[in-house]
Amino acid sequence: MGRRSSAGRVSSILVAAFLFLQQVTVIARNASAWLTLTGNAPAIVAKGGFSGLFPDSSRDAYSFALIASSPDTILWCDVRLTKDGLGICLPDIKLDNCTDISNVYPNGQNVYLVDGLNTTGWFSVDYSIQELSTVAVTQSIYSRIFRFDFNNYAILAVEDVVTNFEPPGLWLNIQHDIFYSQHNLSMTEYVLSVSKRVTVNYLSSPELAFLSSIAADFSNSDTKLMFRFLGKDIAEPSTSQTYGSLLNNLTYIKTFATGILVPKRYIWPVTSDNYLLPYTSIVKDAHKLGLEIYAADFANDNSFSYNYSYDPLAEYLSFIDNGVFSVDGVVTDFPITPSEAIGKPLIISHNGASGDYPDCTDLSYQKAVDDGADFIDCPVQVTQDGIAICMSSIDLIVDTTVTKSPFASRLSSIPEIQNTLGIFTFNLTWDEIQKNLKPLISNPESTYQLVRNPRYANAGSFMRLSDFLAYAKDKPLGGVLINIEYAAFIAEQLGFSVIDLVISALNDAGYYNQTALEVMILSTNSSVLVEFRQKTKFKLVYKIDESIRDAVASSIVEIKEFADAVAIHRQSVYPVTQQFTTSQTDIVPKLQNAGLAVYAYLFQNEFVAQPWDFFSDATVEINSYVQGAGVDGLITDFPATASAYKRNSCRKMGKNAPSYMSPVQGGGLLQLVSSQSLPPALSPMPVLDVSDVVEPPLPPVAPRLALSPAVADTAPSPSQLSGELRLVSSLFVSLSLACVSLLLV
Repeated sequence: MGRRSSAGRVSSILVAAFLFLQQVTVIARNASAWLTLTGNAPAIVAKGGFSGLFPDSSRDAYSFALIASSPDTILWCDVRLTKDGLGICLPDIKLDNCTDISNVYPNGQNVYLVDGLNTTGWFSVDYSIQELSTVAVTQSIYSRIFRFDFNNYAILAVEDVVTNFEPPGLWLNIQHDIFYSQHNLSMTEYVLSVSKRVTVNYLSSPELAFLSSIAADFSNSDTKLMFRFLGKDIAEPSTSQTYGSLLNNLTYIKTFATGILVPKRYIWPVTSDNYLLPYTSIVKDAHKLGLEIYAADFANDNSFSYNYSYDPLAEYLSFIDNGVFSVDGVVTDFPITPSEAIGKPLIISHNGASGDYPDCTDLSYQKAVDDGADFIDCPVQVTQDGIAICMSSIDLIVDTTVTKSPFASRLSSIPEIQNTLGIFTFNLTWDEIQKNLKPLISNPESTYQLVRNPRYANAGSFMRLSDFLAYAKDKPLGGVLINIEYAAFIAEQLGFSVIDLVISALNDAGYYNQTALEVMILSTNSSVLVEFRQKTKFKLVYKIDESIRDAVASSIVEIKEFADAVAIHRQSVYPVTQQFTTSQTDIVPKLQNAGLAVYAYLFQNEFVAQPWDFFSDATVEINSYVQGAGVDGLITDFPATASAYKRNSCRKMGKNAPSYMSPVQGGGLLQLVSSQSLPPALSPMPVLDVSDVVEPPLPPVAPRLALSPAVADTAPSPSQLSGELRLVSSLFVSLSLACVSLLLV
């Protein structure tokens, strides 16, 4: 073929950049412990190679699957036949869905009958292998990254995959046998022919007649024949029975097949709102008959049950290591399910386990404890009556149902806090909040229609700081983290000292007289930490609230005067442009060399939250920050994911760890993007200067102004707060619901 890649043609950049992290099949355990049919570890099958990142069936997709995954990874090829009878690997029968053929042959469109339906497109049966040599493979799933589409990946024949990549195993998936027969091409003849030239370890098909017709020819070979089930309501083409009905006749399938390949939801079905139902008996039924069973449709960037909290590793483990059964293998677009965990990063919750329950509620904190967080956190806000509460935002619109409450009219504009209208914690008393508002779960990636645990979107109870401290005291934790912001405004304008409220609550809860739980105070304001340094002996964490590329020496010296640790944004470690990392900074070792612990924030499981370099997988990202950057702690919405990373039995392998457990190289993936498709260069991030750190002392606490009963159900008047706290005009009050609707869009 015109652009056929040579054996082992993978750039040194690719090799150096992405040798890391182990797959789900290489979890450190004895083979005899697996509940597969044979007792061996489940197989990992890379569908079209590493197709979650590179175009399916492309050179780099196949190369990278073998580099980044288990040494036993099996390469999957969806076989299509050309006009001259050669088998090629492409994910779709319509070439315009996975190649640039419509540009190369703009007049090549045809209409053919495929599975009983008239289908319009470009088809391999109209082109010889030579004619296809000028056609390039492209990304077939349009929600995925397109920037590798201009790398001119050649269409690969089945023999190319074997010759060029020498995979440990080859899986050929055969579909549309009837279609090829209508074009005077024989898939049976091709399969029998190619199996004599290369080793085919697995041969699957959703067409019962085709698979049963070739069974005798493979009866004495090592090739495993797998009957592939499609959706339960889809009709199998040769019998017209639905796949759901064929599921009840596994005994017959056993007469010609070694095993079955099923959609993962055959095993773990889900409800209409995407929660897990009890697992079915299909794995045990298949094993009882001596059939292997493989699960398909795994993809880190696809929707999966809310029960997994957007953690793909958790989903894989539910299929292979749940203590009841294990499938014999998984077919996945992302053949890199990390399990290695060298090092023990501190796990700090962010508003509790806010990826699973509404921020700062009893349920969120309980989940964080259950999931293995070392520290749970309380962002302290102050109510109108001076109660310190745990609330992720000072603006109640963000994390409560206040806009649907009797207090929806209490909108005010406070430029010192934010540029938009808000209903702030100090606009309501604790009693009003507790009795009239419900929590509202955070959905940071709702732009991508990814929402968190919708069944529990308003579940849980709010907590005062005193409740939080009492709750944490008898839990298996390393300590608590108290986050304080807006202290100067609250002291000067509202007449409360947040610092005194926190110190008093800690003292009342007995945290001064115990050593079991450590207390950390976090703030973006050095003035807050300076005052805590003067009054307490707690551990102090300075949060840098913008991404930086470096810090001048004098700024680090200044931080050391009032802090023990620094919290930095993830992009301060791996700068990102349009979802690609561009490099790795040296800010972490620079801060650590000054004696400061470094915590990185904010980690999320939603696949859109990770740059492409981390393969849409939160654990890959965690490993890179721990192994590659050496951070001391992780601040995360999903403590369970970080905890699973820490617990893995492979983390003590040290120098004996395989090369694929290494972290990513910042900016490595960009080097594989063609120049014409590169994203714009990242503007230089700022350097932290001493002037960014030093602040004047906190202002003295102003006298508090009492609120009269006459305004109990309306917004406080300017005279009751300060000239800086302006009430919305009567026009805005009358239109408050409309304003709030706009804010929430």
